[in-house]
Amino acid sequence: MTTIRHEAVVPLTAAGRRFDQALAEMFPDYSRSRLSGWIKSGAVTLDGAQAPPRQLLRGGEQVLLQVQLETEVSSTPEAIALDIVYEDEHLLVLNKPAGLVVHPGAGNPAGTLLNALLHHDPKLAELPRAGIVHRLDKETSGLMVVARTLPAYTALVDLLSRHEVERQYEAVVLGTMVAGGTVDAPIGRSMGDRLRQAVRDEEDGKRAVTHYRLRERFRAHSLLQCQLETGRTHQIRVHMAHINHPLLGDPLYGGGLKLPKGASPELIAELRGFRRQALHAERLSFVHPISGETLSFNAERPADQEQLIVALRADLAAHGADDY
Repeated sequence: MTTIRHEAVVPLTAAGRRFDQALAEMFPDYSRSRLSGWIKSGAVTLDGAQAPPRQLLRGGEQVLLQVQLETEVSSTPEAIALDIVYEDEHLLVLNKPAGLVVHPGAGNPAGTLLNALLHHDPKLAELPRAGIVHRLDKETSGLMVVARTLPAYTALVDLLSRHEVERQYEAVVLGTMVAGGTVDAPIGRSMGDRLRQAVRDEEDGKRAVTHYRLRERFRAHSLLQCQLETGRTHQIRVHMAHINHPLLGDPLYGGGLKLPKGASPELIAELRGFRRQALHAERLSFVHPISGETLSFNAERPADQEQLIVALRADLAAHGADDY
């Protein structure tokens, strides 16, 4: 078990403040709820004695924080290969393949990214969700950042909540678009299907904003660059479907097979054989929560998505932009 120990003196400027409020300012590496729990459990003492969270301070008291991090995750470590593109003592960045579930759940009790992370670093069991601070859908590939320490976890969650992590995706959608734009539409759980999300009104949905730019236009499809301003479940998939350009291959929100006029047997086979949403998290950029350094990572599109785009380009070259 990892032991955390900190000693500090309450600043005189904290006189009249509550113990839990002052502690949150003194130890910003830990969340307010976690610090409050440590106060209540006696892991944080004031002048050598346990004190309630609402204790008013006079300034100058001695604070001792000493706690053993307990196991937060009970899943079994599994030797699943990870494509790690960056790692230090505080965090790691990995390139998740399509087909890998992030968290164990109903129907996926094992064989997930979380199980793989626990095998890679057993101490991640001491962090919430084994350090996972955001997720990708099972069939979405690309970059994710994972915390390896509690301070890094707290800071990364905060960066994400303040929309200060740049997450850029590449998507192939149905239909020919003429320009980029922004979808600003709240997202919430679908009323008719609990597995789906949907655009809802402001009362029933959470704010969701997706910026997109047209990279290439094919005869019946478009290649987009998508930038998340928020991070709702299925956000890009829901937003693209909302503007009538669902992701190619999307089993939940897709619009079925769309073939350009006179498509070759090779292209037809490629489109029919692509059985997942054509979505890849290609770029991730954020400020390192400990060093303050700006980190930026890029991941090449996976082989199946590359093959798909090559086929769409070949079809466009063979028929011309005006032959739909």
